[in-house]
Amino acid sequence: MIEIIQVNISGEDKPGLTTALTSILAQYDAAILDIGQENIHKSLTMGILFKTTPKRSGFIMKDLLFKASELGVQIRFTPISHEAYDAWVARQGKNRYIVTLLGRAVTARQIADVTGVIFRFGLNIDAIRRLTGRPPLKEQDENASRACIEISVRGSLDHDAREAMQNALLSLPKDGLDISFQKDDIYRRARRLICFDMDSTLVHTECIDELAARAGVGEQVRAITEQAMRGEIDFKESFKRRVALLKGLDESVMEDIAHKLPYNEGLERMMKILKMVGYKTAILSGGFTYFGKHLQQRFGFDYVYANELEIEDGKLTGRYVGDIVDGRRKAELLRLLCQVEGINLAQAVAVGDGANDLPMLSLAGLGIAYHAKPKVQANAQQNITSIGLDGILYFLGLKDSQIDP
Repeated sequence: MIEIIQVNISGEDKPGLTTALTSILAQYDAAILDIGQENIHKSLTMGILFKTTPKRSGFIMKDLLFKASELGVQIRFTPISHEAYDAWVARQGKNRYIVTLLGRAVTARQIADVTGVIFRFGLNIDAIRRLTGRPPLKEQDENASRACIEISVRGSLDHDAREAMQNALLSLPKDGLDISFQKDDIYRRARRLICFDMDSTLVHTECIDELAARAGVGEQVRAITEQAMRGEIDFKESFKRRVALLKGLDESVMEDIAHKLPYNEGLERMMKILKMVGYKTAILSGGFTYFGKHLQQRFGFDYVYANELEIEDGKLTGRYVGDIVDGRRKAELLRLLCQVEGINLAQAVAVGDGANDLPMLSLAGLGIAYHAKPKVQANAQQNITSIGLDGILYFLGLKDSQIDP
């Protein structure tokens, strides 16, 4: 016969507290079935689930009570029935999901709304953790603030219920909040490759628009670009028409534009950390190789695939070289890179903002629409609209305290 007892400890955190309590359990050969500890502003919350014999349980609880009094913490004991324990063990086989709340700030109302959806779909919250650093009381730069809370949940959802829950989360009031809902499987914990669109994703402009402005055909090209990105006209045809308008532009203009590209917020931090943790990175762009190579040199992307402009006698001819990198080609390249890196497609991440990014966003294990067009947001798995590119790090489960020096 065994007894199962849950111990809950709370109070001011002190060095050696965990050692002191678990040493008592060790003294009586109690078996620890589960243990967890969290600290919030020097306040400790700890839970220990252990089993022992009825003859020893009284001595264990007495010694723990005295030790807790000595340490100045509160302790509570709860007997757990064998049936309740078996039911708890059975839940371990259920699916796990991760709900991520991301924004400049995360409010109590937003947490209440999200956890309300979790409750409505019958999922149980296993853990809540903050991925971003501790916020100062006075934020010096509002645009530099980031807040992310990750909620780990468990339960059974079939395909329809999972889709319904995702829709319920996305239908919550935005108010500057992005919500990610992912299955917490082996692939989420083993992402290896991340592929980016370039224009309006990595850089805050469309490079072809910049070239067109220098060529004096800005309005014509901009109108075609907007139609293509909204999915209203075929990308290949729009590409040919836009490139043709650049005929005669001097090659030196490209170099000038490249050195003045406006990088999107969080690009440098994101790339530094992705490289630090071993991700392979790629640019898959319907833009131009010239600018992709510039970003590769500046930030260390491993691969660049984009469109090559034909140049003769130092001037653009209005033609291109090779195949056009459109939405279909981006998806093909994503698949090819996974083969080259020897990984499953589920281990790949794709990030983009336009309609021609949707094929690779839907193919990757994690597809993220970044400050995207409405059509793309509506069809993407996940969206980031509230902060910069480094928000992607939190969707990958990375924590500030682990990645920032």
